[in-house]
Amino acid sequence: MPAPASRPVAIWLLTGCLLIAAMVTVGGVTRLTGSGLSITEWNVLMGALPPQNQADWLELFRKYQASPQFQLLNPHFALADFQKIFWWEYLHRLIARLMGVVFLVPFAWFLLRGHIDRALRNRVALIFALGALQGVLGWAMVASGLVDRPAVSHYRLAAHLLTALVTFAVTLWVALGLLAPARRPAMPEAIRWQARILAALFFLQVTYGAFVAGLKAGFIYNTFPLMGNALVPKGMLVLSPAWVNLTENPVTVQFIHRLLGWALALLGAWLWFTLRVHGMRGPANLLLAALATQFTLGILTILNLPGSPVFWGAVHQAGAVALLTAVVNLLFALRPGAAREGIIQPAAG
Repeated sequence: MPAPASRPVAIWLLTGCLLIAAMVTVGGVTRLTGSGLSITEWNVLMGALPPQNQADWLELFRKYQASPQFQLLNPHFALADFQKIFWWEYLHRLIARLMGVVFLVPFAWFLLRGHIDRALRNRVALIFALGALQGVLGWAMVASGLVDRPAVSHYRLAAHLLTALVTFAVTLWVALGLLAPARRPAMPEAIRWQARILAALFFLQVTYGAFVAGLKAGFIYNTFPLMGNALVPKGMLVLSPAWVNLTENPVTVQFIHRLLGWALALLGAWLWFTLRVHGMRGPANLLLAALATQFTLGILTILNLPGSPVFWGAVHQAGAVALLTAVVNLLFALRPGAAREGIIQPAAG
């Protein structure tokens, strides 16, 4: 595909990345404000329209009153209280619907214009499939909080978030491929493996971040670098069997999340040094900047979560998307026969 035709397609895909990032950030706000369970139905088409009159609002509120969240947590809610949490969840779903339009309509136009060949069509089909899976997992997550308890499954929350980030990563990768089709000799295999390990650690860290959010583990210890007054806090192995503590004990989950944060920071610093030795300064600097920012945001979130959970939780989640951007850019730059030092390159220092 010639470069002039590739660039508009790449811009289209990068626009999709921005919408996914917005959806992930707003999704964090819906969780932290308790808004995620305010809409108790999954109506893809008619649900795109907000309530039009008082009767519509009362009908939605009546359905919400039948939910565990209202009955167990918010029985004091009046209609005005419900409206405050409704709009965040509505915005979250609206962004998801907008993503569908932004992906499908330009895709049809590019396809008719002959800008999408078979290989690219297969990649875009994968993006569509991931987007559809993301929607299904989102509803499955919400449904888990509408049965008998006013909280979603932290396992489903993790699956929902991971699918969104995988969709983001695949979309960004395809867009970078359209912007940099040329090739040159690859970097050493050992460096590529270090980057792959970093990517694996990132997704494991995101998984535990979702567990922290779902279990509200971030509110237990709000000190740094120690958890309370100890390096290893009490209560880490109180559940039986012992392995259950790894995913269901809030203390253990927060401890592992912190530990993975340190592992990412140390490996990222080493990788940054190694990449600069081999002359790959742009992606290295971007990675270090994203890692340092997200690590700092993690600390600030721990320290400020009880007082400002919505702001710091949302900013920390947005930081994860920024870090993922840097990781994907690095992996793209290191792929066998890579074209150049990625597309997103800050000034070399």
